[in-house]
Amino acid sequence: MGVLNVILLVFFVIVSVLLILIVLIQNEDGDSLGGIFAGGSSSAFGSRSGNVLTKTTSVLGMLFLVISFSLALINRTPSGSGVEAAGRQMTTESDSEWWLEGEASNAEPQSSQGSAVSE
Repeated sequence: MGVLNVILLVFFVIVSVLLILIVLIQNEDGDSLGGIFAGGSSSAFGSRSGNVLTKTTSVLGMLFLVISFSLALINRTPSGSGVEAAGRQMTTESDSEWWLEGEASNAEPQSSQGSAVSE
């Protein structure tokens, strides 16, 4: 893992936790944790809390998406050496006619039974 990858991963975890906390703090119908900070009032951070929380949620959501796509681009494998190439390698190493192995093992006992009957 490179230094950039580690830094992005740390930011990704921080943004994820902050996004979860901001969503939990929002108090639209009084069902969330927003009432803890303001008691019985309708907003947790003053009269403009809806705008602040909405903008913060939007920014954190955008950061979450940008960082997750960046991590995906950094951690991708070069073409030809990914999951598809590993699958191709596994199919060439193993017998491609695996279903015939079962028929061959079933055919052997039948041929020995047939020879026992003819004797």
